[in-house]
Amino acid sequence: MDLILIIILISIILSALLFTIKKFRKGGGCCGEHETIHQNRPIDRHSANYHYCISLDIGGMTCENCAIRLANALNQSEGIFARVFYETKKAEVYSESVLDEMEIRKAVNDAGYVVMACSVKKNR
Repeated sequence: MDLILIIILISIILSALLFTIKKFRKGGGCCGEHETIHQNRPIDRHSANYHYCISLDIGGMTCENCAIRLANALNQSEGIFARVFYETKKAEVYSESVLDEMEIRKAVNDAGYVVMACSVKKNR
């Protein structure tokens, strides 16, 4: 019985050690901090060309890759240009037409983040 417990403890320790070594070699952030993520950008990236803007405070971003992933998720919609700023945990979503706040919140939630605050304004 004691031998079985010793074998189980040794296997747990070895598993933890191997996991730690892998984490140090490859990184282990929430979304691949050592992985290069390319940002998908819309054709028109000039915020002055859009009529409406929603400013968002975002929760759950832990690295620059998080900001890129969120921007990619938001920029998938036609006629939208989004900029996400990891340093300030904010996002700006620009659109030609009136933005549906609930759609934007859903896109943020689907990407794995949380809208902490939201304000809608006319851009020009």
